[in-house]
Amino acid sequence: MIAVVHHPAYVASGQSANPSQLSKNAAIRDLLRAHGAAIEWHEPAAMPLRWLEAVHDPDYVAEVLAARVPREKERRIGFAVTPSVAARAAVVPGGTWLAGKLALERGFAANSAGGSHHALAATGAGYCVLNDLAIAAVRLAEEDARRVLVVDCDVHQGDGTAALTAGHPGIATYSIHAEKNFPARKARSTRDVALPDGTGDAAYLAALSETVLPMLDEYRPDLILYQAGVDPLADDRLGRLALTPKGLVARDALIGRAAAARGIALASTVGGGYGHDVAVLAEAHVRAMLTLGQAYRDARITGPAPLP
Repeated sequence: MIAVVHHPAYVASGQSANPSQLSKNAAIRDLLRAHGAAIEWHEPAAMPLRWLEAVHDPDYVAEVLAARVPREKERRIGFAVTPSVAARAAVVPGGTWLAGKLALERGFAANSAGGSHHALAATGAGYCVLNDLAIAAVRLAEEDARRVLVVDCDVHQGDGTAALTAGHPGIATYSIHAEKNFPARKARSTRDVALPDGTGDAAYLAALSETVLPMLDEYRPDLILYQAGVDPLADDRLGRLALTPKGLVARDALIGRAAAARGIALASTVGGGYGHDVAVLAEAHVRAMLTLGQAYRDARITGPAPLP
């Protein structure tokens, strides 16, 4: 059984500039429901204001919660922050935090949204309103875990998360991404792995293994917050790394096995995935959650397996 965090507000309307995001969360929810008793559902509360303001500028938080984000910031986000989008933004960080809490208790848990890694202190960016990864990491590091590691495998660098958590003694960040993709100006993660366009499965998995595994052993986190974006896929509208579905499954299996073999709790977020076929996107995201859960469970039983 996999613990999955979901809230009705995750299915927000109004993101017309990015239509794949409109119904992706609904499609993810419906596919997970089809797995019946294999999924254990958990509903989060909105993240308390003080934790939002611990990461974001209070004036920006107020703009978001009141759905009064200035037009120039909405342009940077990529869509209007309507009341339904604001409600979603308020509850998604609570979902990532709850997934982290559940993972610390059970080993693995998944948020069925989240991964908004481009949002910065005083503005959103790149389809991200509030940075749930940074907000949850700060709260978890200060309340529940001595060390939190954000592992970001989205095709785009986790610039906002790196910037917002820089200098926090209990948080480290890792990002493996396409060097020439958005954002044009990269932040500095604790460890960045920038890859050329068209990297492909074998080179990607080798780079991931050679960089993330030593970081797990050196940093020894209590919890990994995993940004499991599916946009490294070759057919993704915004991706460049040319991974196959098999390669993406191997990526997630590697992360799941590595965490479990080291006794590290693992909580995943959905992250990026862009295309016109919402069903295909949702299937990729659900496959990532199920792969992570299965790999984590198997490694607990049998120990780590070799790379595919």
